[in-house]
Amino acid sequence: MSEIAIRVENLGKCYLLGHNAAPAERYTALRDVIGRNARGLARKTRDMLAGRPIVQGDEVEEFWALKNVDFEVRHGERVGIIGRNGAGKSTLLKVLSRITEPSAGRVAIRGRVASLLEVGTGFHPELTGRENVFLNGAILGMSRREIQRKFDEIVDFAGVERFLDTPVKRYSSGMYVRLAFAVAAHLEPEILIVDEVLAVGDAQFQKKCISKMEDVSTSGRTILFVSHNMAAIRTLCTRAVLLESGALAGTGPIDQIVAEYISRSSLSRPRFEPDRSPLENDTARISGFSVSPGDPATGAPVQYTFEIESSHSRHVEVDLAVSISTPDSSRVLQIYSLDMGKRFFLGKGRRKISAAISALPLAPGDYIVNLWLGSGSTPIDWKKNCFAFTVQPGMYDGGSYVSNTGYPVVVPSIWTPMIDDRETSDEKLS
Repeated sequence: MSEIAIRVENLGKCYLLGHNAAPAERYTALRDVIGRNARGLARKTRDMLAGRPIVQGDEVEEFWALKNVDFEVRHGERVGIIGRNGAGKSTLLKVLSRITEPSAGRVAIRGRVASLLEVGTGFHPELTGRENVFLNGAILGMSRREIQRKFDEIVDFAGVERFLDTPVKRYSSGMYVRLAFAVAAHLEPEILIVDEVLAVGDAQFQKKCISKMEDVSTSGRTILFVSHNMAAIRTLCTRAVLLESGALAGTGPIDQIVAEYISRSSLSRPRFEPDRSPLENDTARISGFSVSPGDPATGAPVQYTFEIESSHSRHVEVDLAVSISTPDSSRVLQIYSLDMGKRFFLGKGRRKISAAISALPLAPGDYIVNLWLGSGSTPIDWKKNCFAFTVQPGMYDGGSYVSNTGYPVVVPSIWTPMIDDRETSDEKLS
């Protein structure tokens, strides 16, 4: 029991939505108007006497943002909460942060909670940055001496030294988030809850935040992290909870749940769709693309083939690139003709150009393709997330069978036993 930091049991959160009747229904006979208003007044009176919120409108609809959600988080775990927009992620974090009450079920939390949900949450806009640091520490139950001990570290992390005595209402959204995260992460909460709000920060700050959350978790504290960035989720978290339409769709190891989330996405297997509109004069475009074989294997040959359509009246010099990423948008590798010293001349008409790899260095799994047609740094046609393919388990010559390694790239290498910096045979090591 003591190992459980958060226990969620049959959790539900219901919101009441008010709807006004359509104009054709609103302006009818006087008796209908009086009857409808009387029913609305009676409903609002019942809600008020029962302690429920009063909702404006002729009709009221129940909307369950969360329903029958069950999961547990142990002390020291780093858990990602993932799902599409509207899945209920932010609502769940608000319930766990005690910002809103659940409509059904229960939540048991053991430990002091610090949360960073929305820009502005937890800060008083009229107070300075310095005053808000001490205010947040007091809310977390820390003494003034404890806060002072961490103060310089917080300010250095946030990078807002020059603006400490400025009211935070004058901060940019990025400054606001930097200070809010620094306060939440450094004031030693036992449970840290972070929403997608980090997306406001720049790439360097996001990297600092991920690194800080890793440090927080290694000290035995618990982290709940919501993000649409699957690379960040995979980097930080060891487990994930998948929500869909307010319900629990899965919970388990991070790679398994991220793969489940991606497989449910309509963007998980894009197929190349050529543009069939008339081609303008003196331009070119990628009109086709294929991978051969269709599902290549690790260590096996593979060929990528472009079909280019051109309306140039005279030959122009172009280069081509294939960039490959994982379904969570982590870039893996790029094949670029210019890197190989190859450029191509296009005239009017269609032609095919292929790029061959003798031994595919990708580990088994699903991959997404971006295509580039350009001249130097000038793009002519750029197709993002336009094609998907699956790499099957395979092997390099003389090697063993490569299955799912957890890393997207498998590079062939030569391993040699050594004694006193000299090569030797395996027999001499025994």
